[in-house]
Parts: sequence; C-alpha cells; structure tokens
Amino acid sequence: MATIPRPEYPRPQFVRPDWLCLNGPWQFEIDHNDEGLARGMRDRELSGTITVPFCPESSLSGVGHAGFMDAVWYRRAIDVPRAWAGRRVLLWFQAVDYDATVWADGVEVARHVGGYTPFACDLGDAAGRTVTVVVRARDNPRVVKPRGKQCPKRDNTGCLYTRTTGIWQTVWLEPVPLACRLDRPRLWPDMAGSRFVLEQPLVGGTPLVASTTAEGFTLRAVLRDDRGEVSRAECDAGADFAPRLDLPVPADRRRLWSPDDPHLYDLNIELTDAAGHVVDRATSYAGLRGITLDGPAVKLNGRAVFQRLVLDQGFYPDGIYTAPTDEALRRDIRLAMAAGFNGARLHEKVFEERFFYHADRLGYLVWGEFPDWGSQADVGAQDQGQRPTPAYVRQWIEVLRRDLSHPSIVGWCPMNETAEACGDRPTALDDATWAMWLAAKAADPTRPVLDTSGYSHRVPESDVYDSHDYDQDPAAFKARHDGLLRGEPFVNLWDGRTMSIPWNGQPYFVSEFGGIWWNAELAAAAAKAGDDRKESWGYGKRVRSLDEFYQRFEGLCGALLDNPRMFGYCYTQLTDVYQEQNGLYTFDRRAKFDLDRLRAVQQKPAAIEEAERHG
Repeated sequence: MATIPRPEYPRPQFVRPDWLCLNGPWQFEIDHNDEGLARGMRDRELSGTITVPFCPESSLSGVGHAGFMDAVWYRRAIDVPRAWAGRRVLLWFQAVDYDATVWADGVEVARHVGGYTPFACDLGDAAGRTVTVVVRARDNPRVVKPRGKQCPKRDNTGCLYTRTTGIWQTVWLEPVPLACRLDRPRLWPDMAGSRFVLEQPLVGGTPLVASTTAEGFTLRAVLRDDRGEVSRAECDAGADFAPRLDLPVPADRRRLWSPDDPHLYDLNIELTDAAGHVVDRATSYAGLRGITLDGPAVKLNGRAVFQRLVLDQGFYPDGIYTAPTDEALRRDIRLAMAAGFNGARLHEKVFEERFFYHADRLGYLVWGEFPDWGSQADVGAQDQGQRPTPAYVRQWIEVLRRDLSHPSIVGWCPMNETAEACGDRPTALDDATWAMWLAAKAADPTRPVLDTSGYSHRVPESDVYDSHDYDQDPAAFKARHDGLLRGEPFVNLWDGRTMSIPWNGQPYFVSEFGGIWWNAELAAAAAKAGDDRKESWGYGKRVRSLDEFYQRFEGLCGALLDNPRMFGYCYTQLTDVYQEQNGLYTFDRRAKFDLDRLRAVQQKPAAIEEAERHG
C-alpha cells in the first residue's frame, strides 16, 4: 500500500477519536478557461492524477504545472466506513485556494470562498456507502483577492512567488452525532484568575432527526496535567447558545506557559444526553499565560520579554505553500530557535494549524497575519488602489476563529504595507484597516492587535505601532531609531509623503529590518560579471564576505536590542525564497551562517528586559 502523504491529524486543538485521511491520489484536470461545468467535467472521469494535499504547481503533487490555471477539478470515490452508521459524516477541506465548489454524487454540498481556512461538507448518513466527490477550485490570478505573496504574473518577480491553486491542505472525513454536537471550542486563559474559560458552541441537528436542540444535554469538561485531574466543571447545555465553563487551576497545579517552559494542560470535553450517555466528545489543550502592555513593554506573564522575531513566509521548494511533512513544520521552528529567535512573524500567509500546534509545544512566540496582498489592484505600485470587500473581512474572521485558542500566538496583524498618504477625507483604506482591526478586537480581546505592519497606520487605538526599515548602515539605522527615546519614532514614508497617523505612545517595534543579501554560490559569479543583482536579490548592497555579514547583523540587531523603548523586532528572513536571497538559511533549509554567532548576538539582554530587571 502506498504511503499516505501528510497523514497526521489536521486539527490538533479539537480532536475527535474517529477520522479518515483522504490525502493521496485523486483524479485531476486543469480547466484553463473555467468552462468545465459546461463541458461536463463534473459528471465524467478526469484525465489526470494529482497527489493531494499538494497544489498542482508543486513537484510533490506529481503535476508541476506552474502556469496560469483559471480553474482545476478533482474527483475521487470515497468508501465511507460502515462502522460510522448512525452518525452524520462531514467531509473537511483544510484549505482550498480560492473559490471551491464541492459535489457529492452530483449534488452540491458546499461552496467556500477564501484560500486559507477550513470548511466542511455535510454528507448526511453516508456510512457504508461509496460517495463520489468532485471539487472545482477557481483561482483566476487576475482577480483582485487576498493572495499573500502569490505572484499575479506568470513568473516569479521581486518578492512575489509561485502561486498555489486548489487543494493545498489535508482532506478528511469525520463522523459526528446526527443531532446536537460540539463545535470548535474557544479557550481563554485567565492568568490573573488562575483559570481557563471554555466557551463551547454547540451545533444543532437537521431534519435527519427529530430533535435539533440541546434540551436535556449536559456539557462537561475536565482539565488535566501530568499528575492527573486538575479541575472539572459542567453545566446545562440547553441554557445558553454557547455555554461557558470555568476551569480553575489551584496554586499547587499552576504552571504558566512561556518560551522557557511551554507547559500545556490537556482538556477533555463531553456532551451527554438526559440519560447520561455520551453524545459527543473531543480532546483539546491549553496554555495558561497572560499578555499585557505596560508603557513601552509588551509583557508575557507580567515580565518584559523582548520579541526576537524572524520573518517566516512559509514557502517550500517542493511543496510551495504546503510543508512536505509534519516534521518540516517543526523543523522550521527549531531552525529559527537555533539562530537565537524566540518567535516569528508569519508573513502574508495563514499557516497550517499544525504549525501552531508545534509552536505551542516548543514555546515559540508568533504573530498571526492575514495574506492581504492581492486585495490591492497592483501590489508594489505607489497607488495601490485598496479594494476591500465583505469577503475580505469574513475570511479574516474565519482565521481568528480557527486560531485564537493557541497560546503561542501573542498578537494579530491583519494588513501589511498598505500605501496611501493620509488626507482630510476617509478613504477605502481607512475603512478596510478599521474593519480588520475591529474584527480582530471583537473576536479576541486577549491579545494586542497591530492595525497594519509598516506604512499606512490608520487606527489611533491600535495596541502597538511599528515601522519597516531596511537601512543597511548600522550607524544610521541606530541613529534613526534612537529618535524613539525622544518621542520621535521612525515612521515610514512613501516618496516623501506621510502615510500614517501620528504615533500615540504605544509600544513600538521594527517589524521588518535586515534582509541582508548573501548567497555565497552567486556572489563570486556576480562580482566577476559586474552584475550586483545577477539571479537573486536582497536589501541594499550585497555584503562581500561572511565577516561583513556578521558585522552588519550584529550592528542592526544591537541597535534595537539596546533601545530601552523597543519591545521587539522582526528580522527578514528565515530562509531564502526563490529569487529572494536574504535568508539565514537556503530555500532547502541549509544553514548559510554560523548559528552560534547569530545566537550569541541575539541572546544579548535587551535594554527593555534589563530595565525591568534592575527596577
């Protein structure tokens, strides 16, 4: 039997015991002009084969077509386990880029727009049957939509890379109760109260069964650690639409989640009927930690922790958007930590859920981000013509709902490098920025939210403020950011125009800097040819030796570590990505530098940490 690719459970913070992975071979066909429905592609066998969950642009998919594809089609006959009789069967797609329609035995069962979040198709009581599933994914690259760093042109250019079309995360089945069942829980850590608050939405049934309410049902939750039960709670599940339970953590069992000790509690959740029978059950986990803002500091568990972040774009040479293995996700975190970083800004992409699972367990701080590039008419142009739509905000809310229970996430950033000068009249960019910021604050009141990373800040109430600065001269870089000590932080300009509202005293960090250009294999050839940008690029003038790199890296990092008003930074970037050769590792994850030297630079105590330590 062939090995199933990416066989691990795809939703580790809400685990049901029964499931079936559908990764592997599917029938596949490219529909270049999006005419497949009229041409009968929904109802016939498809001409090719693809390996799911890898996108057709990738080599791991077995297709390797990197050109434009307006639409693609998938088909597979699925044998639903007979043992699931008496339960409803859900067909899950963890992510399909961009506009997906799903048919089961010729009947449309789902339509989902948005390339980064999961959706389910209700197959009803399908146990013991063979169900033929057909998927059409439309992804016209010329349509304005959130696409992150996916290039709207045919070939990679600048900081835009190979596209991802269609299915790019795990496809799977799970059986759930026919009537009332658990929906995804929301877990709020309350460090001050030494407890967790579990908000547990419930989903009613459909006309498949008579009862569609939770009347007579009981919700029960048990919190555990490695010593056994910590606390338990229960309530009448029919009293509230989304009942809440308090799970206290006694002093002798209190262990806070942090990078130094990423302790997690296990959580068992059950829904029982009036007779005491378990109707639905799931397992989860949670970390007890608190985030607060105190003057210039962003504190974790009441302590200033300088955020030594690295920019991670989440691309892979063979899988593009999809990590080739689960271990590859964990390895990227370990590579960052080996270089001295304690976290990452997950840039212009919504990462797989399992990345956060590993971050939670390894104590890795991350900022969740939305891939807003592509919602603009021409990314990189001076007049980007921001075009927000209701779907744009809806997709961001789906991201927040999926990920808000992960303790590793310490902040949200919905937008990146929006470029528009401030004026005396509201613009579409003002509305878009406010809408995305308000959505994050409404969905999650427990974390700071940055309105936009770099450039056009629009929200005076934004919890933090930032800038992007790729100056390669450490002395000039330091002088510019020492202005923060005088209440004059560096603010991004675009052709000399002011794009942001004034800084309002919030905690401040440089969320993109560095990007030092180095590719040892190309440097000699480029110097010999007199072409300083031959086959690759990075920020500023290419360093000519490793010693010059280390001096520049230490100078740039030191300028921010030594600034007592700076709460963190984000260095660009973890790995090279195609033509962008400014990573600390190559695209295939080989170290380009002495990791001990990089780690020593970053482990220098930050001024904001030292100020707290010495009172």
